[in-house]
Formats: sequence, structure tokens, C-alpha cells
Amino acid sequence: MNHDLVLASGSRHRQALLMQAGIRAEADPSTLDERLVEAPLKDSGATPDEVALVLAEAKAVDVSERRPGALVIGADQVLSIGDEVLHKPADMEAARRTLLKLSGRTHHLDSAVVLAEGGAAVWRHVSRASITFRDLTPAEIGRYLAAAGDGVLTSVGAYQVEGRGLQLMERIEGDLFTIIGLPMLPLIRELRARGALDA
Repeated sequence: MNHDLVLASGSRHRQALLMQAGIRAEADPSTLDERLVEAPLKDSGATPDEVALVLAEAKAVDVSERRPGALVIGADQVLSIGDEVLHKPADMEAARRTLLKLSGRTHHLDSAVVLAEGGAAVWRHVSRASITFRDLTPAEIGRYLAAAGDGVLTSVGAYQVEGRGLQLMERIEGDLFTIIGLPMLPLIRELRARGALDA
């Protein structure tokens, strides 16, 4: 059974992961306000993995409702450190504060992926990775931000593990796909089971 695959995200990192794996999916980003969807979850005691799943599902369903017949991939990632959930930095000063907070500590990335069809979620998965940063001085953070540039503003932790951000790290537990924000192996298994991949 052939499906039109749609990625409900404008993330170039997620698009690249799919393309590199030979999966053709049209990018059609959701227009949902993620913070608005997330707001009621803050007081509900939802865990980071639950928040990631809710956001991924909301995006997948949003796009699925306007793309009948397509199998829509929704994804989201939540970064947590202790009891705090961090969001993408708004500017370089916010990125600097994020990196100072992560310095010398372990944080967690919960990456969720959801498939939706006909306006309803039909499959859900979430994976977790943990990253420990080495102790960073303010000067090192400044040099890193100057070298990495505005690209850091596209990632929740103000780093990309597939780029200069790797130099900030002491230890990684979990797979690279989870860290980038799209758990590829579970997704590929499910797409294959649904006949949505080329032979």
C-alpha cells in the first residue's frame, strides 16, 4: 500500500535524516502555536516525554486534517534539566544563558514521533537520550556562540550534536537520531509495516 508521506515540520535536520535514509516526505509544517498547546500541560504534572508526545501528535493531526490520504509524520523534542523544561533560545543572550545552565550537568532529550492519517493519530513513539556537558567557562561559551552563529537558535539546547556542539559534551547516552529529534529506527519499522516505504 503506497502512501504520500508528509513531514509536519520545517526542521532541516529532520528533513535531512529522512532524505539520508532514502525516505521521500514532503515538508508541510504545522502552524500550531506549540507554547499554546503546551501551556495546559505545565500544571497537569505531565512528564517531558508526555509533553513531547502531545506536541508531536498535535502537529501530526493538524497537518493530517488538511492532507487527506497522506500519512503525516509529526515530531517534537523536549529538553529537560532537573524539573525545568527549556525551549529554543530567542536570541544569542538566551543561548548563552542556556549553555551556562547546561554546563557541567546532565540533561535529557525526549524525542517523540507520531503518525497521523485522516485527522487522527495512528501510531506513537518516544525515545530518550541523555547528554552530560563538560564544565564550560563563560569565555568558552562566548567563543562557541561566535563560531556557531545564529544556527544555535534553531535548537532547544543552543547546540547541534552533528556540528560544533559536540565539543561541549563529556558523555552521551542514547542514539544520535533521538538527539537530533527524530527516532528513525522505530519510525522506519512502522513505515515498513504500513507498506509506506519503497522496497
